[in-house]
Amino acid sequence: MDMVNVKINGVSASVPKGSTILEAARQIGIEIPTLCYMKKINEIGACRICIVEANEGRGFRQVTACVYPVSEGMEVLTTSEKIQQARKTTLELILSTHEKKCLSCSRSTNCELQKLCNEYGVDETSFEGSKPHYELDTSTPHLVRDNNKCILCRRCVAACKQQYVSVIGPNDRGFDTSIGQPFGLSLNETPCISCGQCTAVCPTGALTEKDDTDKVWDALADPDKYVVVQTAPSIRATIGECFGMPVGTNVEGKMVAGLRRLGFDKVFDTDFGADLTIVEEANELVERIKNGGTLPMITSCSPGWVKFCEFYYPNLIPHLSTCKSPQQMAGAVIKTYYAEKMGIDPKNMVVVSVMPCTAKKFEIGRPDQNAAGVPDVDIALTTREAARMMKRLGINFETLPSEEFDSPLAEDTGAAVIFGATGGVMEAAVRTANAWLNGATEAIELEAVRGTDSIKEATVEVGGTPLKLCVASGAAAAKEVMDKLAAGNPEGWGFIEIMGCPGGCVNGGGQPIQPQYVRDTIDLKAVRAKALYDQDKEMPLRMSHESPVIKALYDEWFDGFGGPKAHHALHTSYVERKRFK
Repeated sequence: MDMVNVKINGVSASVPKGSTILEAARQIGIEIPTLCYMKKINEIGACRICIVEANEGRGFRQVTACVYPVSEGMEVLTTSEKIQQARKTTLELILSTHEKKCLSCSRSTNCELQKLCNEYGVDETSFEGSKPHYELDTSTPHLVRDNNKCILCRRCVAACKQQYVSVIGPNDRGFDTSIGQPFGLSLNETPCISCGQCTAVCPTGALTEKDDTDKVWDALADPDKYVVVQTAPSIRATIGECFGMPVGTNVEGKMVAGLRRLGFDKVFDTDFGADLTIVEEANELVERIKNGGTLPMITSCSPGWVKFCEFYYPNLIPHLSTCKSPQQMAGAVIKTYYAEKMGIDPKNMVVVSVMPCTAKKFEIGRPDQNAAGVPDVDIALTTREAARMMKRLGINFETLPSEEFDSPLAEDTGAAVIFGATGGVMEAAVRTANAWLNGATEAIELEAVRGTDSIKEATVEVGGTPLKLCVASGAAAAKEVMDKLAAGNPEGWGFIEIMGCPGGCVNGGGQPIQPQYVRDTIDLKAVRAKALYDQDKEMPLRMSHESPVIKALYDEWFDGFGGPKAHHALHTSYVERKRFK
């Protein structure tokens, strides 16, 4: 590798040729502030916060560090008096059109703009003049767009483009520029898949999930309501970040304790819903293989992915598994099996879910998700919303004891735990199919579908027949797979797992927001997923069909595998969606 010698703030370094000044500085432990930069996704130099002084033998001049390449002998100053004043002025100009309602903003204390303004001693009134006003876009169930807080960094545009859908972008020019949808459409009138990746990268409060915590507070305060909460497999590996704990810390026991202290009547583990999903998906796959059903079968756990398929590949909907997601299966079981067991009218139950995904807010309102005649799930919260509720009650998360989920919906398996990582659903399904058709007694470890690559493949033998597997995460990867499927499946895939978010649920749009510097320098997907795989290794049961809860459900309630009662409660249907309304 060709190297060049540079000096940054007086520190000599040898860095790869072609590196930007920002990349070179990071290699020697110097962080240059940014507001628009996203590594390999949004490298446009738009915000001007990363400006530095660079001397290539012709004297120092100001350049943007995120896009300007280093050269042999270059000298760089990242914190000179001129640079600090330039950044301060830029921040003050940004604030001149920014709605400064920090006290009521959900991003307060976790806002990259606020942090920089504090660090540079910004005077928010230095530039006062015309200030545009925008109406909030609250048209979708999952998101609020507040352009009064937008700084035009275009991170959301880049994230949406990375997800292929590109339903948002800059409109108008100059002072009138704003980020939004084409032709003045509301977000609900576009083929947005509700993935929420835009909310995860926004540096301010311009894009946030729709806050449903007041609905939960109201339910908890209603003496006539029996309120339960369920938590997705990935939440245990992420919610600790909201309380300053290291990325990838498994806080399952503390999470349960924290939710219990909010006042829920029961705290259940969505993992039992994941185990249930695997049993149903494995049964469906076996039936398709035996009876000549539509293959390859594609998993249906990710509502963002399902919506993507309905918008962009409606002719391929028959490939989707008809299984509900773990969230919806869990809700259906709670309001049928558990409600009858406890003698509770499902109409008096409120099922709350804590999910990594903003698309779950959309999913709970889908048709054909009401096994008990009422919605399977009433309120879907993101990881961030659940953490905010705990903070509001003054719960000291780090000092909480480790507590267990409530029975009888507490038992789960390692197969369910790994659902939160890309490839986890596939590996879990193969474990059960391998046991049913090959007589295996040990859980297979399908290393080929682990990791954060956007597309992975493997081949396994199921019932004496080779089955080629494909795993994809992120809508752009989903497009690549679906295009091949539409072309006749030249790869010969028999079973496909697709997750709407890159890396799977551990990187969902509702997960804890990390500063872009962290996102650029730590592989959040891999670190969070490791916590799930580590737990899987330690579990006494690692195959979904071994779960005592699952066995009891089918013995006591569903009258065996594949029966009509199970199909009614646990399966759903899909619709073709128009791209624009």
